[in-house]
Amino acid sequence: MKVTARRAQLHHQKALQLWKYYKWILWLALSVYLFLTTTSSSSSFLSHPLHLKPNLPARALIEAREPSSSPLPKVYVYELPSRYNKDWLSDPRCGSHLFASEVAIHQALLGYPGRAVDPNDADFFFVPVYVSCNFSTPNGFPSLHHARPLLSSAVDFVSSRFSFWNRSHGRDHVVVASHDYGACFHAMEDVAMADGIPEFLERSIILQTFGVRSPHPCQRAEHVLIPPYVPPGIEDERPAPEKARRDIFVFFRGKMEVHPKNVSGRFYGRRVRTEIWRRYSANPRFRLQRKRSGDYRAEMTRSVFCLCPLGWAPWSPRLVESVALGCVPVIIADDIRLPFPEAVRWPEISVTVAEADVGRLEATLDHVAATNLSAIQRNLWDPARRRSLLFHRPTEQGDATWHVLRALEGMRRRRRPWRPR
Repeated sequence: MKVTARRAQLHHQKALQLWKYYKWILWLALSVYLFLTTTSSSSSFLSHPLHLKPNLPARALIEAREPSSSPLPKVYVYELPSRYNKDWLSDPRCGSHLFASEVAIHQALLGYPGRAVDPNDADFFFVPVYVSCNFSTPNGFPSLHHARPLLSSAVDFVSSRFSFWNRSHGRDHVVVASHDYGACFHAMEDVAMADGIPEFLERSIILQTFGVRSPHPCQRAEHVLIPPYVPPGIEDERPAPEKARRDIFVFFRGKMEVHPKNVSGRFYGRRVRTEIWRRYSANPRFRLQRKRSGDYRAEMTRSVFCLCPLGWAPWSPRLVESVALGCVPVIIADDIRLPFPEAVRWPEISVTVAEADVGRLEATLDHVAATNLSAIQRNLWDPARRRSLLFHRPTEQGDATWHVLRALEGMRRRRRPWRPR
């Protein structure tokens, strides 16, 4: 009996050891399996985006893990008579000045792989009208008096020949209004606000550079905030930002009025630029010039901080130029909204100074230089940040047009089913 009990005890101990060994083998096999399947599915997802129904939780999880993989919308580009767009390109400035995103986006969409050949397949309809290319002879600025009638004529053209505008009252139609106050079509804010957005565009989607955090008549229509146009070749003009020699501490070159109440009777830039000039023009650490001339971008490349104060409107092409050339933008424009905040993450690459704090500007920048300047520059010099603000032709993944398309796709998902306003 004792021998039998002893054998039973040994058998039980051996069984326990085998069970522990078996559990370890099972855990190892399961870990390897999970690793291989996760890696495989991730690789497959990156190369072949899944097209799931938008109401499935799986889609939300996929987009949270890899937001850049979300599908982009199908866009139908209307073929309008050349008087609405191509004719304006006879002036080469039309495709290169700070408002030229209307041209760049149109040309990028013509080569976009998601361009809908059949309008019945489209999620959105792009109306390509160049309203900023009628340059005034006296001052060279865009003359906007023709913008409303030109766009109204284009809307009449597409609504009379296609059913899609009338079907949604223009709600799935996209236009670009890339000048100071968007689709209000005037360079003076008080006049722009009084005029408002044309009634025929109130239900459309506006791609506009103007954006503020507070309510404003010129951003009442649904819109996507876009950067001002800077030619993408700016990246190739200068050495890589991390290799540039930065021997200018603070830089600004542009309109700076000594007497801000000019012939228009209005205060330009809420006197901010005048105050900067008054306080710092004699300071050797500040490179300030009252005209945007000379080798402007070469000086930016040499600078640590580039001032981006408001002018007539809060936004400025200096924001994009600063990022592209690796100079830390110093944003002085209260209430401004900035484009593509999820991608660019402006607080990580810029310095914001309140308009009322211009008198403490030097002390503020000295503090940044002594504390977190290197971290800001590392973030700023990430090529993905530059790409997000530049319009390539054709569009590239991660560039400005690509982010516009992602914003439209977000609208499409939120809007289902269609409901008239």
